[in-house]
Amino acid sequence: MYRADNEPVTLTRDVDAIIVPAGVNVKLRTGQQGFITQALGGSFTVYVEGNLFRIAGKDADALGKEAGDVPQLPPNASDEDVRDLAWQQMKTCYDPEIPINVVDLGLVYSCDVKSEPDGRVVSVTMTLTAPGCGMGDVLVQDVRDKVEIIPTVKRADVELVFDPPWDQSMMSEAARLQTGMM
Repeated sequence: MYRADNEPVTLTRDVDAIIVPAGVNVKLRTGQQGFITQALGGSFTVYVEGNLFRIAGKDADALGKEAGDVPQLPPNASDEDVRDLAWQQMKTCYDPEIPINVVDLGLVYSCDVKSEPDGRVVSVTMTLTAPGCGMGDVLVQDVRDKVEIIPTVKRADVELVFDPPWDQSMMSEAARLQTGMM
């Protein structure tokens, strides 16, 4: 895992990005300069011209970085092995503004795996810290993408719910310590 503390960067090619926290898709252009403020879980938060942008890990090369590794499963992996790996993968999903993964934030309520003849379906139930979060769709898609790259997974169904509503008590102890919410 790579973390950045305002590392200077110049874009080496045009790249799709998402404005944080609005969640709006934009294109950043070759040669734009900025700073990587967060690089966790394979995605990057970049400060460019007074705004924060999220750049997906698949576009790491535009920042002069390498994309992350694809998760591996042992041969003849069980549904439990896939579920364990799905939880690990979800721990690589970060809010672009908060350096804590969605699992430790307490945003993931459940993860179930069902085997079907042509592959596995992983069902995830999650929430957001606030219902109006502009990055909600981005976080849901990040969870979906990270789970669907697991070998033998044909689909990840990610359901966004707001009942029960999220509160700080759902955070892991480590996350509460990190944010000073103990």
